[in-house]
Amino acid sequence: MRESVRLGRVFGIPVGVHWSLLVVFGLLWLGLAAGELPAAHPGEPAALYWLAGLVAVVAFFAGLLAHELAHAVVARREGLPVEGITLWLLGGVSRLGGEPATPAIELRVAVVGPATSIGLAAAGGVLWLLLSAVEAPGLVTVLVAWLATINLVLGLFNLLPALPLDGGRVLRAILWRRWGDQRRATAASAGAGIATGAVLIGLGLLGVAAGVLVGGVWFVLLGWFLLDAARAEVSGVDVRRRLAGVRVGDVMSPHPVAVPAWVTVDELVRHHVAEHPWSTYPVRDADGSVVGLVTRSQLQQVPGDAWPCTLVRSVARPLGQVATAAPGDALLAVLPALATSPDRRLLVLDHGHLVGIVTPTDVSRALELGALTGPGGRADTAA
Repeated sequence: MRESVRLGRVFGIPVGVHWSLLVVFGLLWLGLAAGELPAAHPGEPAALYWLAGLVAVVAFFAGLLAHELAHAVVARREGLPVEGITLWLLGGVSRLGGEPATPAIELRVAVVGPATSIGLAAAGGVLWLLLSAVEAPGLVTVLVAWLATINLVLGLFNLLPALPLDGGRVLRAILWRRWGDQRRATAASAGAGIATGAVLIGLGLLGVAAGVLVGGVWFVLLGWFLLDAARAEVSGVDVRRRLAGVRVGDVMSPHPVAVPAWVTVDELVRHHVAEHPWSTYPVRDADGSVVGLVTRSQLQQVPGDAWPCTLVRSVARPLGQVATAAPGDALLAVLPALATSPDRRLLVLDHGHLVGIVTPTDVSRALELGALTGPGGRADTAA
C-alpha cells in the first residue's frame, strides 16, 4: 500500500496517506458536523460544530498514527527496518523492509497496534468520566466520548483474523508456529481476509437494500478494500514462492554499458544512445567507478541548444540517490528498493564495480521462470 500524499517524517519514518483516507476524513468530518454533534448537543452555532468536528477527526488521525508508530517502534526494536507508514481506509500500514524472522516477532509487532488503540480508548473513557463528573461543556464531553468509541472500534476491527489486518497477522503467527511454514500460514490468513471482505460487502449490500444507506456503503467500502488487500497478500505469497532462493546476480542483465560522466549530452546522444538505444545508462568517472545513472527522460529535459555545453554528470542522478545491490543479495530483499526507485532500475555493484543492472522486466522474467520451476530450479510436479 503506497501513499498518495506524503506528510513528512516522525522519528525519521516517512509518513503518508492513501487517497482512501482523504475520503474518510471528509466523510467523518461531514458526519460529525452535520449529524452526530448537533443531534447529541443541539443549540450551538453551525461554525462551532464544524470546528469541533475538525478537531475530533484530526485527533482520531493522530490516534491512527500512534497505532502505526507502535508497530514501527516494536519492529525496529526487533531488528526490522521500517520503510514508511501509510494511513488508509482500514487504518494504516507500516511498510517493513523484511519479514519477521520468527512467529514470536510477528506476534509482538502485530499485537501492539490494536493494544495502542484500545489503550487510547480506555484513556478516553476515563477522561469522559472525569469530564462528566465536573460537568464540563457538553460538546467537549461528546467529542471525547466519540474519540474513545472510534478508537475502540478501530482496535477491535483490526483484531479480526484476516490479513492484512493486525488480527490476520496474529493468526499468521499462530499458524506459522503450528505448521512451521510461513508461506502456508500467509496463504491461509489471506484467504480469511478474502472471505471476511466478501462477507462485509454482502452485509453492506443487504444494508443498502434495507435502507441503511450510509452504514451499508461503509461496509461495502471496507469489504472492497479488505478484499483487494487480501488478494495482494495472496499474490505476494506466490511471488515469494517463485523467487525463493533467487539472487540478484541470477536475474541481472550483465555488463551494462556505462557512459562517461565528462562527455556532453550532445556527444552522449550521438555516440552512445544511437549505438545502444536503451532507456537508462549508468554513468562512470574517469577511473571507471560508477557515479550515477542517467535516463532518456532526463536527457530530454535538457533544451536542445544546451546539449553541446551540458555535461552528463550534471544531468545524471547521483549514485547516492540510485538503488543498488550486490550480486549475492536475495532478490526478494531488494524488490522494495527497485519498486520505489525513481528510475525503476537497480545497479548491481560487486565491491564497488558495476557488474549488472536489474529492471522490472528482469524480475518479470524471473517470475515467469518461477512459475515453471520450484525453489532451487526444480520443476513443479502435480501430486
